[in-house]
Amino acid sequence: MIRKLIIFLIFVLPFVASAQEFMCQVSVNSPQVEGTEKKVFQTLQSELYEFVNNRKWTNFVYKTEERIDCSIMITITERISSDQFKAKVNVVLQRPVYKTSYNTNLLNLVDNDFNFKYVEFEPLVYNDDAYTSNLTSVVAYYIYVMLGMDADSFTKFGGTPYFEKARAVVNSAQNSPERGWKGFESTKNRYWLVENLMNSAYSSFRDGIYSYHRSGLDLMSENIDMGRSGVSDCLENMQRINREKPNLYIVQLFIDAKRDELINIYSQAAPMDKTKTINLLKEIDIANASKYQQIMQQPK
Repeated sequence: MIRKLIIFLIFVLPFVASAQEFMCQVSVNSPQVEGTEKKVFQTLQSELYEFVNNRKWTNFVYKTEERIDCSIMITITERISSDQFKAKVNVVLQRPVYKTSYNTNLLNLVDNDFNFKYVEFEPLVYNDDAYTSNLTSVVAYYIYVMLGMDADSFTKFGGTPYFEKARAVVNSAQNSPERGWKGFESTKNRYWLVENLMNSAYSSFRDGIYSYHRSGLDLMSENIDMGRSGVSDCLENMQRINREKPNLYIVQLFIDAKRDELINIYSQAAPMDKTKTINLLKEIDIANASKYQQIMQQPK
């Protein structure tokens, strides 16, 4: 009996102790690519799933139930050559809300600048200290961004080590010919996302992320008014940032992830709070201003 127990500990515990960080759905689709030879995309999907979910990204041990819920959806838009592809990637990150079965979106981002080279069955090589390929660098970059945003939602500025990792990926890719890594190419790309997150001038954004989740959503199951107050504190932070720097990338990403949720949260608020919040959201999210009228249309 003792011998069996020792064998169990030797072979099973290493797998328990090395539980990884992510429970990530990975998909590779190619609806616009002509031709019947699409097995390469199935192989890529399988290899990326292993790359994301079975690689150790932090020094922490995660329990199975603690693994981060996310999805990485790659859509191939063009096959440039036998091993070169043009694509876009949709990254969605979710977080559980305390004492509920509800998951809230932390991030819902579409990156249209995702060209990469991939040879079927070649190992996916990645190194934190050097740029090896656009495929693995882009995926690793978003892994670190998601780790950082998840950590920030539980602990004030807890995501800093991961955002630093993401910034290192950006720095290592500066000589890459691929788009998305350089500040002069756009105001809303991988460069600017991590720049905004690490810029001390916008630190109240990350403080707001903590307020929204720990002082907001996580309290709602016990005290909905107190929880809504935490969400309002976050929105006021976003309003201040937006007035100082209109259309800041991270603020727009936050609103994109939370828009429907905010409508639901404030549809049950007092009339005065509804009006105040509608005006605030219209100011921050001018392009979608009409959608916030739904808050008034839903009865308390």
